[in-house]
Amino acid sequence: MSKRNSQEAKRAARERLRIERERQARRAKIKRQIVVACSIVAVLAAAGGIGYAVVQANKPGKWEAALNDKVVAPANTSGKDGTTVIIGKDSAKKTLKVYEDPRCPICAQFEQTVGSTLKKDYDAGKFKIQFIGGTFLDGDGDKNGKLDIGSRGEGSKNAMSALGAALNVSPEAFLEYKSALYSEKNHPDESTDKFKSDDYLIKVADSVDALKGNKKFQDAVRGGTYDAWALAMSETFNTNKDDVTGTPSLVMDGKKLTGSDGKNTPMTVAEFTSALDAALKG
Repeated sequence: MSKRNSQEAKRAARERLRIERERQARRAKIKRQIVVACSIVAVLAAAGGIGYAVVQANKPGKWEAALNDKVVAPANTSGKDGTTVIIGKDSAKKTLKVYEDPRCPICAQFEQTVGSTLKKDYDAGKFKIQFIGGTFLDGDGDKNGKLDIGSRGEGSKNAMSALGAALNVSPEAFLEYKSALYSEKNHPDESTDKFKSDDYLIKVADSVDALKGNKKFQDAVRGGTYDAWALAMSETFNTNKDDVTGTPSLVMDGKKLTGSDGKNTPMTVAEFTSALDAALKG
């Protein structure tokens, strides 16, 4: 090989090396840009995820939101927000106020023991019934004249809303459904928040002829039509003028009906009948 050809070969080799180095440098630059871009995307995604999580955490729950919803009052109600629920024959001169919480185990015991006798006397026209429902077993309370949503469950509120849907069908459907909810078969243990399930509430309703397969009732339960009403009813319980703080409680003419101890709600048929007879004469 001549000297000239040797030099040209070296120059060609150096040029190829330069081109390869530039090509590799461009690749490295592109790779760095991709890594940076991916890192930025990851940071933005993480920030977005954190932001979304913060928004979701601060977003009011179903019942907190319902506090600001317009109250839809069921049929067969009166008064502010439809929270006055008085049912019975017009000829009945007295009204028996019944204070209950759907999740209350003592209410269930009362209904299972005395409920049929109370219903018999009601059917006979001895008195009207005024229902006042509380949700304190969910942990709900009063805060500056407004219901304060608790953290011990939602079954009382959800069942109250379903009772509103039943009342919208008829007073009879309401009473039968209330009895079904408190029955030994259907009423859950206090620690089991079973009434928070719409499906379970509808399943119980299928034992009531007027509610079985009733799509309007079912849609109202699943759609929360009477959620705001349930909360308004609970606040009525919290701000009652009868000095009632627990359930079950029975009041007639501003006086509590009590058993033989003179303090607690009558929990037997005999005690209830005695207390009722005295109240009706008073």
